[in-house]
Amino acid sequence: MIWAYPDGKLIFWLAIIFALLYAVYLYRFYLINKRLKVKKTRLFLKMTLRISYFILFLIALSGPSVGTSLKEVKEEGKDIFFVVDLSQSMNATDIGPTRLQRVKFELKNMAKQFAGDRLGLIIFSSEAFIQCPLTFDQNVINLHIDGLNTSLVPNQGTDLLAPLQLAKDKFTSDERPEINSKSIILISDGEDFGENFRSIIGELNDKGIKIFSLGIGTTQGSTIPRGNSLIIDPKTNQPAITRLEASNLKYLAAQTEGGYFELSDENQEIPDLIAAIERQEGAVTGSRMVEASANKYFYFLLVALGLAMIDMILPLRTINL
Repeated sequence: MIWAYPDGKLIFWLAIIFALLYAVYLYRFYLINKRLKVKKTRLFLKMTLRISYFILFLIALSGPSVGTSLKEVKEEGKDIFFVVDLSQSMNATDIGPTRLQRVKFELKNMAKQFAGDRLGLIIFSSEAFIQCPLTFDQNVINLHIDGLNTSLVPNQGTDLLAPLQLAKDKFTSDERPEINSKSIILISDGEDFGENFRSIIGELNDKGIKIFSLGIGTTQGSTIPRGNSLIIDPKTNQPAITRLEASNLKYLAAQTEGGYFELSDENQEIPDLIAAIERQEGAVTGSRMVEASANKYFYFLLVALGLAMIDMILPLRTINL
């Protein structure tokens, strides 16, 4: 027999509580027995009845599984592109150890949650590149995530139109008819996007591509390390301060019916992002039959309820009057 919910501690403590309460019940009858004549045989029957259905309740709670049955497991698939901003501001330290290092850590955790989906990786700053095409291979995507750094792309500003265009084109050229869930997870601090990215929103909506934005950083911001020094703002000749600018990220998410989330030392909304992606309806890409144990808790529960009803409806008289 296999137990579906083998919580030994819970069962133990429930048994202890029942034993203590029933001991109080029996002690009460012991005190009554000093003054009245108690029918010990009937008392024994009542005690046996109650112990029996309590044990059956515990067995039902543990989920006894006897034998096996075949169960069809359907596999749903989604196509997801991680679009990661690699501008110099991603080296800022307002999120420890740096924004980019934290992103790499969270990306690998997210990839595990989407093990049954095709994942791809696009990097961008002033230009955009497909770092990893859509793939089911978790090892490949993790290898590319490990290699992310701000020197992989030119850094003369931030052009968001290019990575969104790349993602759209790749979704279109590599489109699988059965896949109806195509998502972009845009990871950026939101600075210096300009306005030209707005022109592609209509095309994304036509293709059913949703953008889920993940804002990285804090509104207080921080300086940007460069080697042993800091990046200097040429306008003020002071260390440049980078801050999270969420307005464009929220706009993109709203216009494509996606969602906006934040990641900082104070806001940890990665689980909400994963849940939002999982709610997207994926297509059934396959199915398989697996053997599953058949939970028979209902029979034990039914018998226990029957004995409990007998105990309540037909009480046994234990005292001679």
